[in-house]
Amino acid sequence: MDVPHAPDGATALVERIEGLLAPLESEAARAWWWSNVDTSDDHDRARVAAELALTDALSDRAAYRDVLDALAAGGDGAAGIDPLVVRRLTLLRDAMAPHQIDPALNRRIIELGTEVDSVFSAFRGTIDGRRVDDNEIADILRTSDDIDERRLAWEASKQVGAEVSGRVVELVRLRNEAARSLGYRDHFDLSLAVTELDEPALLALLDEVDEVTSAPFAAWKHELDAALAQRFGCDVDDLRPWHHDNVFFQAAPASAGGDLDELFAGADLVALTRRTYAGLGIDIDPLLERSDLLPRDGKNQHAFSVDLDRGTDIRVLCNVVPTQEWAAVMLHEFGHAAYSAGVDPSLPWGLRTMHSLTTEGIAMMFESLSTDRTWLTTVAEVPADVVDALELQLAGERRADLLTFARWVLVMTNFERGLYADPDADHDTRWWDLVERYQLIRRPDGRSAPDWAAKIHLASAPVYYQNYLLGELMALQLGAELRSRFGGLVDRRAAGRFVVDEVFGPGATLRWDDLIERATGHPLTARHLAEALE
Repeated sequence: MDVPHAPDGATALVERIEGLLAPLESEAARAWWWSNVDTSDDHDRARVAAELALTDALSDRAAYRDVLDALAAGGDGAAGIDPLVVRRLTLLRDAMAPHQIDPALNRRIIELGTEVDSVFSAFRGTIDGRRVDDNEIADILRTSDDIDERRLAWEASKQVGAEVSGRVVELVRLRNEAARSLGYRDHFDLSLAVTELDEPALLALLDEVDEVTSAPFAAWKHELDAALAQRFGCDVDDLRPWHHDNVFFQAAPASAGGDLDELFAGADLVALTRRTYAGLGIDIDPLLERSDLLPRDGKNQHAFSVDLDRGTDIRVLCNVVPTQEWAAVMLHEFGHAAYSAGVDPSLPWGLRTMHSLTTEGIAMMFESLSTDRTWLTTVAEVPADVVDALELQLAGERRADLLTFARWVLVMTNFERGLYADPDADHDTRWWDLVERYQLIRRPDGRSAPDWAAKIHLASAPVYYQNYLLGELMALQLGAELRSRFGGLVDRRAAGRFVVDEVFGPGATLRWDDLIERATGHPLTARHLAEALE
C-alpha cells in the first residue's frame, strides 16, 4: 500500500488509508465466512490470500509512520483538532501496530491459523469408531445416565485437542515472536494494548470477580455435586468432568435449575429470535436472510456473527437444534448482528465498528432473555402457569449461569496469559490446575492429554476471552439501567430505541469505557454481578 504523507492534513491521510483498507477487509471477512461454512482447500487458499492482502496493507511502514506523525501533531494541527479524526487515527494506529512485522512471519501466522481453523471445522470426534458432532455430544451429556457413555462422549469432545495442540503452541510462539519484535512482552501484552485494555486494571477486575464469586460458587457447587452424586449413584469424590452437562463446564447444567429444553422442543428458534428483536423495533430479517443457521458436515460447529462490510452485509453462523442452549445462542449472535447493523451508517468507515467487549455485552444481555420470565411468557408464549411453576428454577439457573461462566472465564484468561508467558510449560497439567482451582472439578485420573487445545478460541480468537466477562458485567450494568428507565427490555420499544441510539449508533466514536459510562451513568464495575448473586 503506497500512502505518502498527506500535505493537506490528517483528514486526507485517514480517508486515503481507510479507503484502501475497506475493500480489503471486506474481502478477508468474506473469505473467512466461506472457509467456515464450507470447509475446502479452495476456500482455505482464498482466505489466506485475502488475509495476506489485508495484512500487507496494514503493515505498510510508511503509512504507519504517517499515522503516528499525524497523531503526534494533534490531528489536523494548525487547522484545529477534529476529535473524530483523532479517534480514526488512533484506531488505525492500533489496527496497524501488530502488523509492523516481518512479512514472512506474518504469512506463516496466517497460514497456520487457517490450517488450525480448517481442522476444527472438519473434525468430528468418535465414540466406539462412530463419528459424532458437537450437538450429539451435548445431547448425551444432557440426557444419559450411563457413565461409560458420558465419559466416551466427553473424551470425544476433546479428541480435536490432540490434533491441533502442537500447531496451537507453534502459533503462540509465532505470535510472541511478532509481539516482541514490536517491543511488547508477549502477544497477550500486545493484544490488550491495541484493544484499549489496561493489563493491571484488567487483572484487578478479574481479582474482584474472583472475590465476588468464590464463596457463592463453592456453596452452589457443593449442592450441585451432591445432586449429581445422587443421580449417578456415586460418591462426590468420584465425580469427574463427564458428570456435567457441558464439555467445559462453562454453563450451568440443567440439573442445577431445571431442564428447560422441554419448553423449546419443536420451537422455531428463528421465529422467536425475529420476534424478540421486532418487539424492540429492530428488524433482523435482512440479517436472517444472509445467515447459515442449520448444522451439516464440513461446517464450523460453533456460532458467530460477522460483518462483511461494516454495515450492510452482516451474517450469523449457527448450528441450531430446538434446545434452550441454542435459543440463548441465537439471541446472543443476533445481538452482535443487530449491533453491527445499528451503527450510524453516516459515520466514516473507520468508526463503523465497536469494541469487542461492548458487542459481547449486548449479545449477553439478549442471551439472558432465554431464562427471563417476561420473555418466556410474551415472546416464547409459554403458558404463565408453566413459567410460574419454574420461577425458582429460572432464578436458580440465571444465578448458576453467572457463577459458572465467571469461574470459567477466570480459567481461560489465566490459562491464556500463562500460555503466552511460557509456551514451553506443561500446559496439560496447568490447565487442570486452573480447572480445579476455579471450577472445583477434579481432573480425570491418570489422564495426560492436551484437553485445553480443544477450546477453539485459543487458536482462532486469541486473547479474547476477557471480553466475555467484561461484556457480562456490561450486560448486567446496562440491564439495570434499562429496568430503571424503562421497566425492562422485552417489548419495550423505548428501551430498544435507547440501546440503538446510545450504544449501537456511536460505533467506535467513543472508547469502550466512555461508551459504558455515558450509557449507564458510571464506570464498569463488578457491583451489579455481586447484586445479581444475592
